[in-house]
Amino acid sequence: MGRMKKKYEAGAATQYVTRKYACKRLQLSLANFRRICILKGIYPHAPANKKRVNKGSTSNRTFYFLKDIQFLTHEPVISKFRENKTYIKKLKKAVGRGEDKKVDKIRKNKPSYRIDHIVRERYPTFAGAVQDLDDALCMCFLFANLPKSHSIHAETVALCRRLTVEFMLYVIEAKALRKVFISIKGIYYQAEVMGHTITWVTPHSLSHHHPEDVDFKVMSTFTEFYRNMLGFVLFKLFNDLNLHYPPRVSITGGAEDRQDIVASKTGRKRKRRDDEGRDREPQFCMIYETHRERIASLNVPLARASIEEDAVVDNEDDVELLSGDNEAVAKQKLMDEELKKFQELFKDCKFYLCREVPREPLVFVIRSFGGCVSWDEMLGIGSTFSEDDESITHQIVDRPSPNMKSITRRYLQPQWVFDCVNARMILPVTGYLPGDVLPPHLSPFVDPKDGYIPPEQERLLAMQRGEDPGINNEDSSYSEEENSDDENVVLPDNEDDGDGDDVENGEEETQDAKKKSVMSVTVKKGKRYHDWKSEPDQIAAEEKRLAVMTMPKKKMYLYKKIKYGERRKNRQIQELTEKRRVIDKAEGKKKRNAKRHKTS
Repeated sequence: MGRMKKKYEAGAATQYVTRKYACKRLQLSLANFRRICILKGIYPHAPANKKRVNKGSTSNRTFYFLKDIQFLTHEPVISKFRENKTYIKKLKKAVGRGEDKKVDKIRKNKPSYRIDHIVRERYPTFAGAVQDLDDALCMCFLFANLPKSHSIHAETVALCRRLTVEFMLYVIEAKALRKVFISIKGIYYQAEVMGHTITWVTPHSLSHHHPEDVDFKVMSTFTEFYRNMLGFVLFKLFNDLNLHYPPRVSITGGAEDRQDIVASKTGRKRKRRDDEGRDREPQFCMIYETHRERIASLNVPLARASIEEDAVVDNEDDVELLSGDNEAVAKQKLMDEELKKFQELFKDCKFYLCREVPREPLVFVIRSFGGCVSWDEMLGIGSTFSEDDESITHQIVDRPSPNMKSITRRYLQPQWVFDCVNARMILPVTGYLPGDVLPPHLSPFVDPKDGYIPPEQERLLAMQRGEDPGINNEDSSYSEEENSDDENVVLPDNEDDGDGDDVENGEEETQDAKKKSVMSVTVKKGKRYHDWKSEPDQIAAEEKRLAVMTMPKKKMYLYKKIKYGERRKNRQIQELTEKRRVIDKAEGKKKRNAKRHKTS
């Protein structure tokens, strides 16, 4: 007979280890253990039977898979963590003794490490990295807007800012933006990158304070991995569009532009001279920073590696698309034409942004859909035309009474741009003029088919279908609703209401109404009338009822859960509809009272 196995020496007890045991085996501190786990994508797991895994103890502990800890033992970054720990000890010792030369020598030999191999290990395919861009973009956009502190270094903020600008430039060049929504938390964007839908949120450009209950060291470790992964992805995306990476400004022959780029690469300062040969000081930044500032403005054309290859690829795609004549190919061709039209939504528009509007999100959205945009040249680098340009079609303002100098352009509030993108069409300017009360900013991430559809969404859907949205009939609808609530008494057709003239004049209308009432069928409570037209529906309902009765127990439970969800959803729709009806009724009363005060 074999040896009898002891308790907790087999099964689940040998598949898990505690966090304390993992730190001891890897010879790492808790902070470094968390860092390596975040970089490698290893997370704790909750066993099904904690008491058995914990060898009979009921204390609260964190468990990891043993195979994951064994996988970490061969990671070369761990040795770099140990070297960094030794480096800190030597540095503190030299600083305490006041040995300045030794301190400088130790700082020059500071150990460094790279995690490129971890990125390739976690994402063996490019498609997998693109699918996980959501979290990477959200974290990088967050750190790009945070101020530096003891836990957030200035280099991290600058690198995140550079990566986010490069990603926005790619979206602009590829015309990949699809949706945008402004909320209290920030601005939500959705783009289509290599056939994958990417959604991320950017914080508003406001002053931020560090909350005390957030561990920014852990978030910085996530950002360390995400910025490396995002750099790999951007390199591939820019090369697919035949763009240089890092991005370069397209030079059209200006000698100063070339010298700025050279100065940005070498880091040397270059003095500008005016027509008389005198030195001219830069207005916004140092000369070697001008190139980066132009790229960060999102309003400059990027240099391409080879334009001829793009044209060849586009022609091949057109040939493949037109080669077939079946219904699927024709439908796909129609969808591509609609998408191309949507990508050029602002092609014939020329925007000028006033100083009070948020510049970066507007430039990003307008240029993503083929529009031209500019602003006051004193606000920053990247302005392409002045406010006096007669070809400007739209001027974005955010003041109730702006100074309207030109009558050939439209002065609109910023929400009009975002609503046009979500509606996939140029909306009327009614309601978006300066000083107007803006319409509700509807979320494009909510499918109208899933539940409650507000009246504004119904009017928008009607406009997309080419129908009359009926915007000018709001007051009449309010009055009709209130009259229907106030006048609940309806006189019968065969009785007089005390005015004989009205009865004589409306005799023909009464007869037509009687004919309609004879043709119609009224259903009273407590009685059921046989309707031969609804007999097929009754047969189908009876078949469905019998099918439900013969359903197995497991499927019956699932069916009841589905029906319960449908009833709850319908109940929510009814509640929202009733709330909106009450709000519309109150607004109608306010409008009528205001009109009465004006007339009186």
